[in-house]
Amino acid sequence: MGRSVMVTGGNRGIGLAVATALAADGDQVAVTHRDAPPPDGLLGVRAEMTDSQSIDAAFEKAEAAHGPVEVLVVNAGITRDTLFLRMDERDFTDVVDVNLHGAFRTMRRAVRGMVRARWGRIVLISSMTYAYGAPGQVNYGAAKAGMLGMARSLAWELGPRNITVNIVAPGLIDTDMSRGITDRRREHLLAITPLGRAGEVADVAAAVRFLAGDSGRFITGAVLPVSGGLGLGG
Repeated sequence: MGRSVMVTGGNRGIGLAVATALAADGDQVAVTHRDAPPPDGLLGVRAEMTDSQSIDAAFEKAEAAHGPVEVLVVNAGITRDTLFLRMDERDFTDVVDVNLHGAFRTMRRAVRGMVRARWGRIVLISSMTYAYGAPGQVNYGAAKAGMLGMARSLAWELGPRNITVNIVAPGLIDTDMSRGITDRRREHLLAITPLGRAGEVADVAAAVRFLAGDSGRFITGAVLPVSGGLGLGG
């Protein structure tokens, strides 16, 4: 039997690509979802990232089916883009609550079993926005940058127990979310991407597989950009 894997927000886009890739490797994969139905062939567990009890219930369902979670991929997130002068407090706090506090809640629940087993892999899906910023994304950028400090602090705490904590930071990836940006914004992002094109969800999934697999066993506290060079040096 493969490892027990949890992918938050694994019912579409990057999360679905990651979940599908790990399942193809033989892992037993559960994905959290909210409104959209879970994908075929994967265990869907409904969870709200702002609710610790909902997250606990999702883990209990996944653990009953697959055993204690050994690999956690934190992907669930939201955006509420607007310029800072128009951003109200709820626009900011909701994005931080789902993206950053939700990651905290999920990891706090997952590490219980990992510590007992003295083994685990945690991969957080951030964004190159943490490094280069973006107009209209003060809230999103703050949340994604916060992941970096959280992951590196956890890497120190969990390393002695053979648990790695890493970040994958995508640039412009062809997803439903990225298709919603303006043509002007897309042109700008492509202009500052050395490879000159958007990436695919499979590119992000490959990075997660590497960090979560045996090849990544001596990597922790790292940020792996999957960005075509966007944010180079950030």
